[in-house]
Amino acid sequence: MARYIFVTGGVVSSLGKGLSSASLAYLLQSRGYKVRIRKLDPYLNVDPGTMSPFQHGEVFVTDDGAETDLDLGHYERFSGISAKKSDNITTGKIYNDVLKRERQGKYLGKTVQVIPHITNRIKEFIKNDANKEDFVICEIGGTVGDIESLPFLEAIRQYSNEVGKKNTLFIHLTLVPYMKASDEIKTKPTQHSVKELRSIGIQPDIIICRSERTIPLDQRKKISLFCNVSIEDVIETVDVKTIYEAPISFNKEKLDERVLKFFNIKSRKKVNLLPWKKITQLVLNTKKKVNIAIIGKYVELKDAYKSLDEALTHGGIANNLKVNLIRIESEFLKPSEIKTRLRDVSGILIPGGFGKRGTEGKIAAINYARTNKIPFFGICFGMQMAVIEFARNKLSIKNATSSEFGPSKASVVGLMSEWTKDGKLMKGTDKDLGGTMRLGSYEARLKKDTKISNIYKSQRINERHRHRYEVNINYREDFEKKGMIFSGFSPDHKLPETVELNDHPWFIGVQFHPEFKSRPLAPHPLFSSFIKAAKINSKK
Repeated sequence: MARYIFVTGGVVSSLGKGLSSASLAYLLQSRGYKVRIRKLDPYLNVDPGTMSPFQHGEVFVTDDGAETDLDLGHYERFSGISAKKSDNITTGKIYNDVLKRERQGKYLGKTVQVIPHITNRIKEFIKNDANKEDFVICEIGGTVGDIESLPFLEAIRQYSNEVGKKNTLFIHLTLVPYMKASDEIKTKPTQHSVKELRSIGIQPDIIICRSERTIPLDQRKKISLFCNVSIEDVIETVDVKTIYEAPISFNKEKLDERVLKFFNIKSRKKVNLLPWKKITQLVLNTKKKVNIAIIGKYVELKDAYKSLDEALTHGGIANNLKVNLIRIESEFLKPSEIKTRLRDVSGILIPGGFGKRGTEGKIAAINYARTNKIPFFGICFGMQMAVIEFARNKLSIKNATSSEFGPSKASVVGLMSEWTKDGKLMKGTDKDLGGTMRLGSYEARLKKDTKISNIYKSQRINERHRHRYEVNINYREDFEKKGMIFSGFSPDHKLPETVELNDHPWFIGVQFHPEFKSRPLAPHPLFSSFIKAAKINSKK
């Protein structure tokens, strides 16, 4: 039977529950155990797919087509375990499921209530599809005290009683602030947060204290005393210089040892932290760097492109250099400013996105990259913008656009009407936005001896998608005559997957999202190649 670890947070959000869960997963894996990580989100959206990146950060996509919280990206990058639809659920999805059952008469006329019906559905999610794991780590979103989180906290309290307290461990992550005016570390917020948790019926077994400074022993003793945990189970996590230090930091604080001791089991293997130490040394100490411009609509919020930022860093790791990201808001990027704004960059990347806003700035930047032989990487929407720029300036289709932006007689990018998934015909729509896109992992066939097939060292790849618009294949012949090669297609040859220029050192567009599969310990080949090209360009 699996052992369950529930991770909650208090005082404020964004303390790092996801990173803590991911780090613990790696440490337990390294000790020889099989681990699964899950996220329970308290918001009423069915999933984050329709939420603005400004509200919730990026939408992470799994192989099986789930649009999930960005923390699942942390889980995958640190543990190497591919997440599934069954690893992320929201209040909206829970209520949606329960109300469907009620409409179908499955509650046999009973009054449907938060307890037991909502909490029972949460418990079903927690234990579903988790038969072979040694540990299941469940992160509860939000903070203790939020009204939205109450059903989840009640559910995990009940679950602990049902499967036995010896099979469940509660970790509470809290803020221990430093007050500069009085030069003191304050434990009172942690005490109140734990008091709130205990009032619900949950006694934390381990408390992880997030602080910008080392917590003195006396303060840790105070937390131990007032929060009813042993001093060894008060785990300190001081702000790290790079997130790749997190597994090292938690191991140093003996978090994994305390977890194993709680469950009364021994380590099967010795923890291997050497890969993380090498990466940390490189990221923190290398003096070599390359400037990469990310030009998009959501650059004000770093979490909006979290996986992309990480993948570029991984590309830097593969090339033994630091990637300096220059974030440029495309909506305010004027063609007259392009040369000045991009003068010192060695590579240009246009990420995924939706809608017309900011597109002209992106197109102007792509034109600059193409004509000045600067390495360019277009991802999803970025590939579509590259096709539009090429159509306007090389094919002389001056009104070339996407049907996403409105009716047009020159839509070189259009809404997909249908596509195939697992042998089934899928239909596209722009009416109901939630979950109606081409989502998840799809196979692509790459042309032999193209740049991209040489990068992958394969002609068959599987990558994750999240889009409902596609490059119009009817223009293919015109494009290829002018030098833009359609170098990758769906297996049925109906959907263009990749484009590249044959007269450019590195100009590639992909309809999929390779950033979702990049790992610090296994950088994605496209990002490694892109950063290598930028490195060469920076020396010119």
